[in-house]
Amino acid sequence: MKEVIRSADPRVAALIDRQATQFVDRDYLNLDRIAALLDRLGRPQDRLPPIFHVAGTNGKGSTCAFLRAALEAAGKRVHAFTSPHLVRYNERIRISGQLIDDSMLAELMTRVVDANDAAGASLFEVNTAVAFLAFAETSADACILEVGLGGRLDATNVVEQPLVCGIASLGLDHQAFLGKTLVEVGAEKAGIAKRGVPLLTQLYAPAVADRIGEIAMAAGAVWEPRGLHWHASVRREKLRYRDRQGELELPLPRLPGKHQALNAALAVAMLRHQTAIEVTQSALTAAMGWANWPARLQQLHTGPLFSMLPRGSELWVDGGHNPSAARLVADYAGKHWQDGKPLVLLFASLQSKDAAGTLRPFKGLAAEVLTLPIDGHECRTPQELAHLAESMGLPARARSGLADAMTALRKPARVLVFGSLYLAGELLGLNGPMPD
Repeated sequence: MKEVIRSADPRVAALIDRQATQFVDRDYLNLDRIAALLDRLGRPQDRLPPIFHVAGTNGKGSTCAFLRAALEAAGKRVHAFTSPHLVRYNERIRISGQLIDDSMLAELMTRVVDANDAAGASLFEVNTAVAFLAFAETSADACILEVGLGGRLDATNVVEQPLVCGIASLGLDHQAFLGKTLVEVGAEKAGIAKRGVPLLTQLYAPAVADRIGEIAMAAGAVWEPRGLHWHASVRREKLRYRDRQGELELPLPRLPGKHQALNAALAVAMLRHQTAIEVTQSALTAAMGWANWPARLQQLHTGPLFSMLPRGSELWVDGGHNPSAARLVADYAGKHWQDGKPLVLLFASLQSKDAAGTLRPFKGLAAEVLTLPIDGHECRTPQELAHLAESMGLPARARSGLADAMTALRKPARVLVFGSLYLAGELLGLNGPMPD
């Protein structure tokens, strides 16, 4: 699957263009290319610090953010590889807590692209190899790897002995690659299971859980599903967590929504089901307030686009782009935005996404939908999306871009930019704050 990446750094931009000439088989997932590429680079994946490997449809990025916050609160140096980025390519690779700088990124990417002439790896596979080189050549106490797509055939799955694995919430997305049912999707995610390694999972429907359990057992993993050996719930404005070691009462994370509390709980479970790195309860408590993951129900308070809105408006952004993410955000909106201020959805969708399923949860919540294009990507037209929204009973207008949508509003509103991580990145790039 082709990944669209741009870079403002001319060296990196040239390397991305060069890589595009190397990779031909764009719609076929396997581990052969990344394995061959890493072999040519000296197998840096074998020299990484202890690895926390995280898969999932929604919530895996937030889980990684909670893991990083807790480990750093415990005084640990942490590498992290996440995707996609919102504004800058550098956001994907954190080296001991800091975003990779342009010079190091260009130097490492040159080495990888040079080695890729024979391997013909995809851009995401090249990205993964760059991260592995960076992490192998800089000491740290832990390494967090977020799966890019699926799990079983994801480039990050070449790591042979992670410290602990986790699977966040599941939903239907990338069906052409991962399957058309949640059972099939769960099976692909469970492909990260490794012999003797704890696999922590969320609470799923019985058929999905059974399939994940089968795959974990076949791999020889130590399967630890929520609801069996660890438990988490939100009660009385606290995150209540319990496992074999005892009970914890933690503050709710600053990231809004019950789903973020459960993402945090998965991170806690992953940390408490390994023994190589000590993370105290005080560090777990600190992580609830430290963890930050941009464009996840993020409220923006200043900026040039914000200033275009009518006085008294609010501006929020969430990168959710599938029906399961939409249900979580709509649930939050229904419970917390009850002051009568109209909700206006600024919505865009890639051609490959379920736009109708993503809009449907906002019926009865959104006063209006302003539909937008996604610059530089294969997306549904604003006119197509406006027609779709109106056919579902959602008043809609097509607009040419974010600024056009902001200035189209005449009365104070609660504005939510939603439907695409690319759209979320465009908003943050134009308005700020820049993810760091």
